[in-house]
Amino acid sequence: MKLAAIDIGSNAARLLIVEVISNSGKEPLFTKLSLVRVPLRLGFDVFEFGEIRKEKSRLLRTTMKAFKLLMKVYEVSYYKACATSAMRDAANRKDILRKIKLECGLDIEVISGDKEASYICDNHIAEKMEKGNAYLYIDVGGGSTELTFFSDGKLQYKESFNIGTIRLLKKQVKENTWDEMKEHIQCNTKSKWPLIAIGSGGNINKIFSMSKTKENKPLSIQLVKDYYHELSRINLPDRMRLYSLKADRADVIVPALQIYSLVMTWANIEEIFVPRIGLADGMIQKLFEEIQRAEK
Repeated sequence: MKLAAIDIGSNAARLLIVEVISNSGKEPLFTKLSLVRVPLRLGFDVFEFGEIRKEKSRLLRTTMKAFKLLMKVYEVSYYKACATSAMRDAANRKDILRKIKLECGLDIEVISGDKEASYICDNHIAEKMEKGNAYLYIDVGGGSTELTFFSDGKLQYKESFNIGTIRLLKKQVKENTWDEMKEHIQCNTKSKWPLIAIGSGGNINKIFSMSKTKENKPLSIQLVKDYYHELSRINLPDRMRLYSLKADRADVIVPALQIYSLVMTWANIEEIFVPRIGLADGMIQKLFEEIQRAEK
């Protein structure tokens, strides 16, 4: 069975296609067949002008047509399509989604921050890690940051905050929003177990690759802070040249590192694991669970 997830984020749209092989009595095998990322950067319109403007809307529809064709080529059986923070805030989102439905035949759900956090948790990474720890999922996107706290073998707390990389670049994050996040973290991430972070999102994945850390080994908070201070002192062209960063990564990676380092500091976390999972992976897991329930 082939499944697809479309994630329309504030910085990029992604299409993930996965083949799932079910074995009786065993865990299903998920194999990634294709991952396509298109840097639409919807948040640059929405967080400054309050809506998705004409050119971005056209590019979004063209991207969705391409995604639909790729799903057809791969013979995808089921798909789930979600839009997050930028689309949540776009005043013209209903018109945008109506046009996508008419032109592409795709149904796209605009999900809440709470549901976004749930999909990240559906990757079940914490359940597969050492039992003697508590885990805080940190997912940093262009428009929002999702936090999910996992302890004693179960979900304890989840929350979404309108603090994201593009919002920070556009100076659209108020000081009281930072204060709210800090208070939530300090009040809701207490545990008798040592607390470890699980990071998701393109920016922390890029830092993990740049650090040349071995797979299944964590990054230290000091390393995250060091990269933040190092990259923030370098202008955008030099960041791209010295670190081989694309333009749509070079600008957002600094505010992303700021968010990760502050969250880890406020939660007294020393290490962050980067399993290279994201919203689209969680959507695939959720879609497969829904299909299984429907077939019973």
